[in-house]
Amino acid sequence: MNSNSDFIPVSKPYLTQEAKTFVVDCLDSGWISSKGAYVERFENEFAEKCGAKHAISVSSGTAALHLALLCLGIGSEDEVIVPDLTFAATANAVILCGATPVLCCVNKDEWTLDVNDAEAVLSDKTKAIIPVHLYGNPARMHEINDFAKRNGLSVIEDCAESLGATLDGRYLGTFGDMGCYSFFANKLLSTGEGGMVTTDSDALALKIRTLRDHGMSTEKRYWHDIAGLNYRMTNIQAAIGVSQLNVFDEFAKARSEQEALYKKYLTDVPGVIFKRVIKGAIPVNWLMSLRIDEALSGISAAELQGILTEHQIESRLFFYPLHQQPPYSNERAALKSTDVLSSSGLSLPTFVGLSCEDIQRVCEIISTAITNRQRSLSK
Repeated sequence: MNSNSDFIPVSKPYLTQEAKTFVVDCLDSGWISSKGAYVERFENEFAEKCGAKHAISVSSGTAALHLALLCLGIGSEDEVIVPDLTFAATANAVILCGATPVLCCVNKDEWTLDVNDAEAVLSDKTKAIIPVHLYGNPARMHEINDFAKRNGLSVIEDCAESLGATLDGRYLGTFGDMGCYSFFANKLLSTGEGGMVTTDSDALALKIRTLRDHGMSTEKRYWHDIAGLNYRMTNIQAAIGVSQLNVFDEFAKARSEQEALYKKYLTDVPGVIFKRVIKGAIPVNWLMSLRIDEALSGISAAELQGILTEHQIESRLFFYPLHQQPPYSNERAALKSTDVLSSSGLSLPTFVGLSCEDIQRVCEIISTAITNRQRSLSK
C-alpha cells in the first residue's frame, strides 16, 4: 500500500464494523474452518439475494468455474467456448479439466462474447460455453442461451465482476445452468479470497457440494463416492461475506454514483468511449472502465496510465487477449479484433470511500493530458 496521502489506488476493500464483530464471533466459537454457522447462512442469503435455488460457497472464483465444469463431466476431448477478452481463470478452469478452451471474439462496443463468432468456432466437440459479464456489463444471455439450446450446450456464467448486475430484472448468474462468482479483495463483495456457484438444479448442486468436499458421501462420513477436491470456504470468510451482503446494495449504489460522476466529467473529452449496454440490462460498476481512442484523443491508454501514475493515481489496462498468451495461443485471424479493444482499455479508481474530489482530480488529469497532446499535435 502506498503511504502517500495523495495516492489513489485503483481498488480497495471496505469492511464494516459488523465484519469484525462476526469474525470475532468465529474466533470465540472456535469454528474457523469450513464448518460453522456462517457458511450456511452466507449461502442461503446469497441464494436469496440472487434469486437462485442453490448457492454453494467455494474457496475462489476459479474453484467455482472448475467445479461447474467438472460436475458437467467436461474432460478430455471436449471443447468449451470462452471469450478472448477475460481474466485467464476462465480458460484455466477449462484446461484444468483436461478440455480445450476455444477462443471466441467479443463485441468491441459491449466487451462481451460475440454469439455470431461462437457459431463460427462451434464443433462436434463443443460441450459448453462460458459467457463473461466483463467489467460488470451483462452479456447477451438470451441470444447465448438460444445458441446453447440449439446446439445442446451447457451454459456457465462467469459473474466474477458482475455481482448485482441484472438483465430484464433478473440477476446475472441465473440465466445459465450455473453462475460463478469471485469474492477477491477487489470485487464488489469481498471475503479476501472466495467464491460461489449458483444453480437452480438440485442434481448439479449436489454434485458441486460433493466435489467441493473431497468427493465425500453426504450420507456416510469419510466414505468417498468419487475423487473430489478441497474447495471449501472457511467460516471466517463466510462471516465477512454475510457482513458484506448486508451492505451490498449500499456499496453498489455508491459505485453507481461514482460512475455517473466519471461520465459527467469525461463524456465530452475527445477519444473517451464508454461501454455500450444492451437493452434491458443494468450493469454494475466493478471498475470504472472505458476505452481511449488514440485516433481521436492523440494519446494511448498506456500513455494515460503513465501520466496518472506520475500523479499518484493507480489505474489498470484491460486484460491481454488470451490468444496472445502462451497457454492459449491462437492465430485465428478473427481474434485480432480483440487486440484493438484490449490495448485501448483503461480502468480507473473505483471503490467505496472514493470521494467526489478524488474522481474530479482523476478526470482533470485525463482531460488535461488529452488537451495538451492535441495542442502539441496541431502545431
